[in-house]
Amino acid sequence: MTKHLSRLALVAALSALVSGCALNNPNISELKSNPGRYYDRTVSIDGVVTDSWGTSVLPYRMYRVDDGTGEVTVLANSGHRMPSRGSRVHVKGRVNEVATFGGQSVGLHLREEKLDIRRGN
Repeated sequence: MTKHLSRLALVAALSALVSGCALNNPNISELKSNPGRYYDRTVSIDGVVTDSWGTSVLPYRMYRVDDGTGEVTVLANSGHRMPSRGSRVHVKGRVNEVATFGGQSVGLHLREEKLDIRRGN
């Protein structure tokens, strides 16, 4: 009986760990398909920068990241340097959107919390 409960507890703990990892590291397609699941949560994505915008005059700088399943816009943290097009990046950020109309997310984006630009593109 005790051995059975121990195995059950182990399976439950592993399931919680795996689902927690999926929640924190979704691919962009999953993020766009289920924006409500991730709204106002911090997630991490890996991908390639496809475009970037910003000037020193404007308070906002943005770049788009493609992980092979889709693209998402990232609002850059002014304290970090801006990644250039073609850079491989790991971005940690909070999921947000501009608005929701008819149940559809409009302006889904990440507010950058941490940026790692990978070497060896």
